[in-house]
Amino acid sequence: MKSLLIKLTLGLSEQDISPQESIHVNEFLTKKYLTYKDKIYKFNSKFRAGTLGLVQNGTAYLNVIGENVRDLYIGDGDLGTAKEGDLIIAQRLLGVRGTPSAKVVEIVGRAVSYGVAYIIQKENSRALVDLKTDFAIGVQLSDAELNSYEIGDVFKINNQDNVVMEKLGNLSDPLVDEKIVLAQFNKHDEFEPEVLEIASSFKPVDASKYPKRKDLRSLAFCTIDPVTAKDYDDAICWDDEKSTLYVAIADVSEYVEPFGALDNEAIYRSFSIYLPHRSIPMLPRQLSETLCSLQPHVDRLAYVFEMKLDLETLEVTKATVYEALIHSKRRFNYEEIDLFFEGKLEAKNSDEEEIFNYITKLKPITDRLKHKRLKVGYDFRSNELEMFIDENSNITHTTYAEETPSHALIEDCMLLANKAAASQFERGIFRIHEPPNQTKLQILYQELAGIGMHIDIKTTIKETITDIQKQAREMDLESEVDTLIIRSQMQARYAPLNSGHFGLGFDAYTHFTSPIRRYSDLIVHRLLKAIHNNDTQEGSYVLRNIEALSMTISEKEREASTIENEFMARKFARWANEHIGESFKARINATEPEVKAELHDEIMGARLNIISTERVVLFEDIEAKIERVDIAKAKIFASVIKNDE
Repeated sequence: MKSLLIKLTLGLSEQDISPQESIHVNEFLTKKYLTYKDKIYKFNSKFRAGTLGLVQNGTAYLNVIGENVRDLYIGDGDLGTAKEGDLIIAQRLLGVRGTPSAKVVEIVGRAVSYGVAYIIQKENSRALVDLKTDFAIGVQLSDAELNSYEIGDVFKINNQDNVVMEKLGNLSDPLVDEKIVLAQFNKHDEFEPEVLEIASSFKPVDASKYPKRKDLRSLAFCTIDPVTAKDYDDAICWDDEKSTLYVAIADVSEYVEPFGALDNEAIYRSFSIYLPHRSIPMLPRQLSETLCSLQPHVDRLAYVFEMKLDLETLEVTKATVYEALIHSKRRFNYEEIDLFFEGKLEAKNSDEEEIFNYITKLKPITDRLKHKRLKVGYDFRSNELEMFIDENSNITHTTYAEETPSHALIEDCMLLANKAAASQFERGIFRIHEPPNQTKLQILYQELAGIGMHIDIKTTIKETITDIQKQAREMDLESEVDTLIIRSQMQARYAPLNSGHFGLGFDAYTHFTSPIRRYSDLIVHRLLKAIHNNDTQEGSYVLRNIEALSMTISEKEREASTIENEFMARKFARWANEHIGESFKARINATEPEVKAELHDEIMGARLNIISTERVVLFEDIEAKIERVDIAKAKIFASVIKNDE
């Protein structure tokens, strides 16, 4: 429902309405919530859709969705039966002085469609409560039903009609953690039989059937990915004589046609989700890990950017994109390429010799590209946590991933292709990142001043941040300060119109290089193909609901990130529960509004809620004692038993 409301806020084309959506659209039209003009359905200017915020004393604010407008005040008597978290349609109250206001005219659902609840013992009876809040939920279960389950049993709940969908397991079982984080957003690994049937229907690539594609199979393409990767989105090849970089990307759009069952599932997922032990792919594995994946020693369909570089200015003087056939000569992992750069890996055959030869020449170019990029963009050293779990779903160890020369080489190749793609259109899907607002910057500056930094406000934000990072290096707090800087930034998102990418320092940027795992990239591929085929009909088809799609994909990205982070938080909580009363090294990483710390010991990265009253300062190293753990909410509570003072 939320997705439909976003579409109706921005304008929904008649031909894009699904049978299920048409029921609601016709109903809303009858009630005059909508206008219908030029085959477009859109909310009447008198009405707004949104999520109801916190209800206090019979009043609340409506968080309007789909539009960048002020929240609407819902006054006493105008709420009806609506409660916090409801998805509602409201009528604007025009001509009223003061804060823009409205009244609820219809409750159409819950903003959060799915929830997770568990059974607790409450005094002398059992209750089914929300996993994160311990508040009672709307599901009515009899005492007999409640008593038929165990304390700690966990359930997936449909919030729209308040029914139990399925039992997920019991909180005492570590295997339930994955089910919990996936259930809250209705994510699942399995694909419907219809989707799998389509994915399995494609035959292996037969080059003779693609005479119009550019044949690049003679080029020595290679892929460079994490050692655990199974979906190879991108391959590179550098022609040193012509100063030309080829970035070949899996041609997913050849297989996933718009608005079919496969495409609908890809839109619903929008992103692959990566947990420490496995992935939940956006596309069926027959495509994501096989036919679309740019595997070595087999012919593959690719969408290729061919970019000629001026080696003096490092500018791309010519960029062309086209459909091609490639035949990757080698699949490398990052560690292998790093060993090669260190002189510890030699070529085993002529293909490897050719690849190593051009990678040797490409590396100084990508190093210079990065140096040039960082003159206007930012180099943030926030650590990416890697967690490892055993067959029982418990933590074995954690590490922080470090960027190595092989990562940097691939990153700048991909950035060039993404920039080149963004230069091809004026309306589509851009990856935008707006500059931080002054309020957030002032909070950042105050926090850093509190740890002894001298904040010198320069002419530009870039100069100010660069000076802060220089001081952080001298204080050996590089990654910690960069994490604070990142928190002060606006969140990058997808948008139909370009407004630049502040963090990268790019005038225009998009996502082109990962269509196996990001739906945004698939849309960009479709749009570029339409543009270069002069297919205005297909181009308009791709762009028809691009505003709503951009907003939906941005939301799905946040869901995927939340799932990945919450899964690790649950694993940390289980580990901590086995170490109650023990002390570990940690570092304070937040003092407002609550004191929090992060473990820097045998297990790294776990977040602690500090409950003791000792005075601590930001980034202070402490010894923390684990006092208690809330497994349901995945929270660890600790006290400071020793600090630097």
